[in-house]
Amino acid sequence: MSQVLDIINILYGIYMWMIIFYVLMSWFPAISNSFVGELLAKLVEPYLAPFRRVIPPLFGTMDFSPIIAFFVLRYAVMGLQAIIIYLFG
Repeated sequence: MSQVLDIINILYGIYMWMIIFYVLMSWFPAISNSFVGELLAKLVEPYLAPFRRVIPPLFGTMDFSPIIAFFVLRYAVMGLQAIIIYLFG
C-alpha cells in the first residue's frame, strides 16, 4: 500500500510543479505561447479556472488563485491518502 501512497505523492509533486511553471511562464509571453506553454495550459488551466472565477485578481494583476489551488490540491491528496489507509489499512 505504501507504493500507492508514494505514487499519489509523486503525481501531486509533478502537478504542483506544473502549476508553478505555468504561473511563472505567464510572466514571459514568448514562452507561454510555445508548445510547452500551450501544453501546460491545457493541463493546468481546467484546474485553476474554478478558483479564478471565485477569487478575483487583487489590484488588477495579482492572481492569488494558484496559491489557494495548491492548498486545495494538498488537502485533497491528504484526504485521498487517508481514505486509502482507512480502507486498505
